Amino acid sequence: MSEQATHALPENAYRPLNPGEVYAPIVQAHVSAPELTLRAVLWGLFFCVIFTVASAYSALKVGQGMEASIPISILAIGLARVYKRRSSLLENVILTGTGGASAAVVAGAVFTLPALYILHLSPNPLATVFICLAGGCLGVLFIIPLRRFFVREMHGQFPFPEATAITEVLVTGERGGSQARLLLQATTIAGVYDFFVTTFHVWREYVNLQFIPVVRTLAERGRMVFSFDAIGFILGLGYVMGLPSAMVFCAGGVLANFVLVPLIWFLGSHVSMAVYPGTSPVASMSAAQIYTSYVRYIGVGAIATAGIFGVLKSMRVIAGSFSIALRAFQPSGAHAAAVGQPDRAERTDRDLPMITILLGVVLSALAVAIFFSRFHVSWSILVLGLLLVLVFSFFFASVAANAIATTANNPASGMTMLTVIISAVVLLKFGLSGTTGMFFVMAIAGMVCTALCVSGQFVTDLKTGYWLGNTPVAQEKVKFLGILAAAAAAGLTIVLLAHTFQFGEAAVGDARPVLAAPQASIMKALVVGFMSRQPVTWLLFGVGALISVVLEMLGKSSMVFALGIYLPLSLTSPILAGGFLSYLVRRRAEETGGESGRGIRERGVILASGLMAGGALGGVFGAALRLVPGFRETLIQTPFYLNDPVSQSISAGLFAGLCVYVWLRANKKEKLQR
Repeated sequence: MSEQATHALPENAYRPLNPGEVYAPIVQAHVSAPELTLRAVLWGLFFCVIFTVASAYSALKVGQGMEASIPISILAIGLARVYKRRSSLLENVILTGTGGASAAVVAGAVFTLPALYILHLSPNPLATVFICLAGGCLGVLFIIPLRRFFVREMHGQFPFPEATAITEVLVTGERGGSQARLLLQATTIAGVYDFFVTTFHVWREYVNLQFIPVVRTLAERGRMVFSFDAIGFILGLGYVMGLPSAMVFCAGGVLANFVLVPLIWFLGSHVSMAVYPGTSPVASMSAAQIYTSYVRYIGVGAIATAGIFGVLKSMRVIAGSFSIALRAFQPSGAHAAAVGQPDRAERTDRDLPMITILLGVVLSALAVAIFFSRFHVSWSILVLGLLLVLVFSFFFASVAANAIATTANNPASGMTMLTVIISAVVLLKFGLSGTTGMFFVMAIAGMVCTALCVSGQFVTDLKTGYWLGNTPVAQEKVKFLGILAAAAAAGLTIVLLAHTFQFGEAAVGDARPVLAAPQASIMKALVVGFMSRQPVTWLLFGVGALISVVLEMLGKSSMVFALGIYLPLSLTSPILAGGFLSYLVRRRAEETGGESGRGIRERGVILASGLMAGGALGGVFGAALRLVPGFRETLIQTPFYLNDPVSQSISAGLFAGLCVYVWLRANKKEKLQR
């Protein structure tokens, strides 16, 4: 069978497998197709550098980077038709994964590296590049042993929203016909919709219903605030997640915004002084301020504990991976017999050898140790810093993979905050403080943040490759090239911008323009606070940890719920709407049955993927437009934009219109072209 024989995902691609059932990808293991070609690698590296530079500038200026993998997958389809030999599915996955490293590395870099400049610690260019590179390599190395658990053994258990969108984009682009037209239609609608609503003043992006007296009274007197981000990208994300995950996800937001925030306000409103970590009396705080000052720390504790449970659950696979690594020193035949496998695993289940992974971790650790030695600290501090990097990177790799596989949202900020806090507290105990301590802590956080961002993004690549039939070892090898290119581009871009702009806030006497760098500003405030020996919010972390413990005792996965606590309700509520829509479409598919029912289900996933792809493209274009001198959101402003009742009603109505569109198009009978 040739690689072009079929371009339809198998029926069991998105559901759990029955006992004895095996998933067969589009390009099966015995098929040899172009994959790790010079064409795919070079184009991937090109897009990686371009998106890294653009995303770094965007994230520092407006606090939001650019989504890379979905737009690059669409570009890959267009490039496939440029060559005489059309690029294969496997080549497009390699191209997308290589270019997608840009967003992951940038996400890790902008959280920490600009803080070094805000603190006037003047890192040299090699230091900024090395922090990104070391963290990125550790992220790849630590996720490879977990690949089989997340990608194969848990098949159908995780929705993998972003991987689903990328896979559907690549498959339908290859398939052509009605499926491709449907994908293009949904992508265009969401792209135009999300671009205008997030870039200009056409109608309100966020619906809070506070123009209704009862809702406004609840917000003012009870600090119970509802918020809904009415854009197509999140609707598609919720659809792909499905109703069960969306319900748990939103439940965390309900607890945070309708229980914890009002409770803290009720208790704190009777205290006239500020309660740490808040900086003003609770009685004078808005719901958003209470959430940021208190509840978010509870979410961080819940996510960290959920991550520990996730590691414990996957410990069997982790232990198995390391036992294989120990047996790797045996001759190949003895090693194969020991693990009960043939001498050579099939192509679609072949990873880098465990001995190679272990050597990679050792070499990375040595490089990090050499980097830390330039701080002229004691051996105990150096070893401690190295252990913090390795332990946090390893554990958070599982957290990031779990979060991305479930919700497509990586809790990078929460995990980085936790890294900064624990690292600062531990290093203070060993006597490290001052500017050296601040640099040391931020370097640790930078590596860990980059590692967990890369881990989350790479598990998306691996799942996409699993569905389509890529060779994992090929994806793993080329990922290091993408990390190298992205680390160099991100580090040097930040160095260049630091010479031209100020990060954070304007300094007295400095006439350079300011880039807000909001994530780095938060990390800078944390590290300065702890190095000044301020108290730690252990109580709030502990409350979050106990919430995760209770959920695990009830037999529920705590990660999705914990993410719901940490992320804003404006994100979780539209995800719930997408989950309900997914439930209705899939129920109609089950009632219809047969090939028609399968067609309804397929069209629903394609439409949702189109909404995600279009929303990502619209967001990228809008973010890029904000960087143009003279840009203003008021360049396009409707007469009713400032009228909340009208503007929010139109926003809610148009979002409902997107839901109706997905429902009608999914249920429209048409001949599917295979």
